[in-house]
Amino acid sequence: MSKQKRKKNKNKGKINNKATNKNIKNNSKKTNNTVKESIFADKFGKNLIFVTFFLFAIELIFRALNNFEIFSYATLRIFISTFIISLLVVFISSLTKRKWIRNSIILLFIFLYSLYAWLQLGFLNFLGVYISFNTSSQFGAVKDYVGDFFGSFKLNYFLVFLPFIFSLIDYLIIERKRKYNQFKFTKKSLLILLILILSGILYYGTITLSFMQNKLQIKNNQSLFRNPDVPTVAVNQFGTTVFGILDLKSFLFPTHEEENIYNMNIPQEKVKVSREVTTPLEEINENETNTKYNNLNNYFASRTLPDYNEYTGMFEGKNVVVVLMESVNEAIINEEYYPNFYKLYSEGWHFENNYSPRNSCATGNNEFSAMTSLYSIYNTCTSNVYKNNTYYEAIFNLFNNKGYTTNSFHDFVEWYYYRKTIHPNMGSMKYYGADALDIKTSTYGEWPSDEELFEKAFDIILEGDEPFMTWLTTVTSHQPYSNNSTYGNLYKNDFKKLGYSDSVSRYLSKLKVVDNAIGIMMQKLEESKKLDDTVIVLLADHYPYGLNKKQIAEIIHHNLDDYDIEKTPFVIYNPSMEPKTITKYNSYINLLPTLANLMNLDYDPRLYMGSDVLSDDYVSRVVFADGSWKNELAYYNASIGKITYYTDKEYTEDEIKEINTEVTLKIQMSSNAIKNNYFSYLEKEIKKLEENNNENEVEVNEEED
Repeated sequence: MSKQKRKKNKNKGKINNKATNKNIKNNSKKTNNTVKESIFADKFGKNLIFVTFFLFAIELIFRALNNFEIFSYATLRIFISTFIISLLVVFISSLTKRKWIRNSIILLFIFLYSLYAWLQLGFLNFLGVYISFNTSSQFGAVKDYVGDFFGSFKLNYFLVFLPFIFSLIDYLIIERKRKYNQFKFTKKSLLILLILILSGILYYGTITLSFMQNKLQIKNNQSLFRNPDVPTVAVNQFGTTVFGILDLKSFLFPTHEEENIYNMNIPQEKVKVSREVTTPLEEINENETNTKYNNLNNYFASRTLPDYNEYTGMFEGKNVVVVLMESVNEAIINEEYYPNFYKLYSEGWHFENNYSPRNSCATGNNEFSAMTSLYSIYNTCTSNVYKNNTYYEAIFNLFNNKGYTTNSFHDFVEWYYYRKTIHPNMGSMKYYGADALDIKTSTYGEWPSDEELFEKAFDIILEGDEPFMTWLTTVTSHQPYSNNSTYGNLYKNDFKKLGYSDSVSRYLSKLKVVDNAIGIMMQKLEESKKLDDTVIVLLADHYPYGLNKKQIAEIIHHNLDDYDIEKTPFVIYNPSMEPKTITKYNSYINLLPTLANLMNLDYDPRLYMGSDVLSDDYVSRVVFADGSWKNELAYYNASIGKITYYTDKEYTEDEIKEINTEVTLKIQMSSNAIKNNYFSYLEKEIKKLEENNNENEVEVNEEED
């Protein structure tokens, strides 16, 4: 071989060796990258961290906007739940072969998570309750108020979408360039299952471990997890999305309280009072085998029986008119703007610290509570869901038993509440709705005139000779206030000139129509010479929540925090009474027992969750829908389990727990009574017992003869 050829082959070998070495180096680098990518290519761990971070950020923003405590065991519990949810979402999304599908699933979930939190904030701000499947009837109300509903959203509520925006940037811009491998099941996949199980155990621990519980909470976390029937507390403790999951679960698979939890012992020795009641609860319970009824009988029998007081029978035999005013707050206490209301307010008894606690189905539920003195079921449109229940102890039936003619009136149709069924089941001899009164109604926003309601109603009321008891629920002052309407614009310019905003001016204009209606009532009673023999009660169903807090501050100048936004007027008037200001804390729950005592009706005070406000034994306290309460000394916030004091005097921890137990027990037993149609049962048992006693009496008389 020639020298030149050998050199050429040698050079070729060097080149081949270099190429081989380069290939080996490249292959080695490629292999290392492959190994690296095999571990991280599907980005499962990274996605899990990112999704957990985004979901937890939404929850933290939600907590901040709700003024919930950030550094708490509840926050830790929520972090664990977001991790578990993220683990499931990332796992499901990683099963797909296509990267864009995986990213779309994750982004869609984060968006829906944000949207749900945003809607919860808006729902709470607008209707005073969180979204719940148990209050689904309120979705229709939101649909009708849709403009006002979305208009009520505060700008800072949109902060819950920030994590979604950042996730959008990450997954559509950054992650789009990265390689994606579909998740594959291997032995290492069992690690995910192990992490899920350990996370679940840890989460369970946060619910059950005593040191992680708020000692002042009205319902413990284990009970809330089974049945989140106090949404404000459940949302605080579990976060918005877990609450939604639990709410759906309780809606599809209702849970019941333990049967024996309220099986209370009836005290052997009771304080003797001169008041007598004919409800034989103890006797009925002797033969009762149904645990639910047994517990209810025991509960009501164990309650303290209040005695007669100096106001008992003060207005016995007089006519009674109760007016439940739609969306009326303290703005109506103005002699210049609303002289008719002010006359009754200033010359009668007015309750300075009266509240109308708002919950789901605010008008229907609060009307129900005022008529029965029972707490409505917090996250349920009680008046509608249990419309077929009967209540022999309701306000109409008490007056029926006293020989009164009873009736009820409302100037709208059966759109939201089934009053044609509800009122007669409480004893109203005749219910008159808009159709029966020939009052024309229109679409949402154009509410009828209360002036027309009172004109037509009192023509009917005053045509009889018997003593009458009547109930009128108004509607003109209902929202919306942001839109033009006949009665919203009627006096709008008069108030606009005084410097009020458009929405507030429309509200005040509608209140003027309510005041005119009160004037019509007074005129008709006076003309019929029945005013002196009539007791008039004025109260509100709730404050005008169609106005935001800033707008309400234009007309109400005291502090609106700690539920003071829900302060409403409550007036009892008769021309013969001396004016009086009553400072005790009160709400519509006390209307029935207070009025029953004033009229000296035959009633059993133990069957009512409210009390006679005028009694010396009355405990000054107002209870709100979520179990919060307030009096002269303090405000207890049930949603966060904390108490704020207004004076130097403070409750001990045991005293707070005792009050919370009493409040919770009343609310729970009230709910149980409604759910089991207890008062229908009790009425039948009383009649059955009376029949048996009569038969036994006849037999004894026959034997003696």
